[in-house]
Amino acid sequence: MNRRQFIRDVLLWSAGTTLAVPRFTILTEARAEAPPTPPLLSVAKGADYDALVARVLQPLGGMGRFVRAGDQVVVKPNIGWDRSPEQGATTHPQVVQAVVRQALTAGAKKVLVFDRTCNEGRRCYANSGIERAIVAINDSRAIIEHIDERKFVPVDIAKGKALTRWEIYKDAMDCDCYINLPVAKHHGLSRLTMGLKNTMGVLGGNRGAIHHDIGQNLADLATVIRPKLTIIDATRILLNNGPQGGSLADVRRIDTLIASTDPVAADAYTATLFGLQPEDIASTVAAYNMGLGEMALDRITIMEA
Repeated sequence: MNRRQFIRDVLLWSAGTTLAVPRFTILTEARAEAPPTPPLLSVAKGADYDALVARVLQPLGGMGRFVRAGDQVVVKPNIGWDRSPEQGATTHPQVVQAVVRQALTAGAKKVLVFDRTCNEGRRCYANSGIERAIVAINDSRAIIEHIDERKFVPVDIAKGKALTRWEIYKDAMDCDCYINLPVAKHHGLSRLTMGLKNTMGVLGGNRGAIHHDIGQNLADLATVIRPKLTIIDATRILLNNGPQGGSLADVRRIDTLIASTDPVAADAYTATLFGLQPEDIASTVAAYNMGLGEMALDRITIMEA
């Protein structure tokens, strides 16, 4: 699916279905066993993004809980669109920079930053500000690189219900610590794009096919792409015309980060920032039904850092 076809499908979907918010079926008996203890989710607010990243990680044990000395780390932001940080379509560069610095301080041997973009890659990397932010760290261990198509490898998805095999970026699978760092925003097909949706940036092949039965497909992928840590960038949230946006009128600045080891819980909480509930998001419900995390807000320990 090329960009023109993708946008056409978004417009068709939006015209027909955005008048009502769908609720997806939650399985209470067939889902896998729930986590034995409530997951911990940390929320922090503030305009100093370096300090904000440190604060949101503190209740989880700090970056040192996830990154050990000598680890190879992947930090996967959303760099998918040729947009500025103010437009809210990509992860804020200062947040990405702060997360990479935290990983380096924890002793990472190498921190890789990359994304398979939708718009032309060099423009996305430059205009998002993320490439410049990584270069400014001035540390040879911090590396931002463009996708190498030769690194996509076929991966069997043994627990998949809709997907049983897909090409996934080798570095995302082989690293010691995978940190998922999406931006929270509206999406014309999935309603929102958050942690589970950010997986699209490490997929090869025809990603457009994922948008059919997108909720179950993303849940299936979550059985093999398992971040140690999810940090959702809600410093600026795109309320309409996602995923690429464009108008500053669609953006609300709320200077918020959400962090958890449970990607389902992170997405569940983030949905509420848009006036939605976890059960409104197909991927959240599908992942919950597969036992990949908790979506009930009253069963999540939420700490304001």
